[in-house]
Amino acid sequence: MGGRTITRADLCEAVYQKVGLSRSESSELVEKVLSEIADCLVTGEAVKLSSFGSFVVRSKGERIGRNPKTGEEVPISPRRVMVFKPSNVLKKKINETILGSAGGD
Repeated sequence: MGGRTITRADLCEAVYQKVGLSRSESSELVEKVLSEIADCLVTGEAVKLSSFGSFVVRSKGERIGRNPKTGEEVPISPRRVMVFKPSNVLKKKINETILGSAGGD
C-alpha cells in the first residue's frame, strides 16, 4: 500500500486551507479535538464520529503467549487496548475508491 502518513501538521494545514482560520487557530483547534478524543478514551468512554467510525477501549485479560524465537511460553499481563471500528459509510467510501481505481470491468 505504501501511502504517506498524515501528520498533525497536515491536519492543521488542511483546516487552515479549508476552514479559513489562521494557522495558529487551526493548530489549536486540531490539538483540542485530538486532546478531547484522547481524554475520553483514557477514561474508558467510547468516541463515535458519525460517518467515520468508533474508537473503543477494551480490557484484555492475562493470557499465555509464546516467544516466536525460542518457543518459550510467556505470560502476557492484562491491559487495555484501543480498537477502531470504521462506519459503514467509511467502508463503502474506501471500497468505492479501490474498485474505482482498479479500472472496473
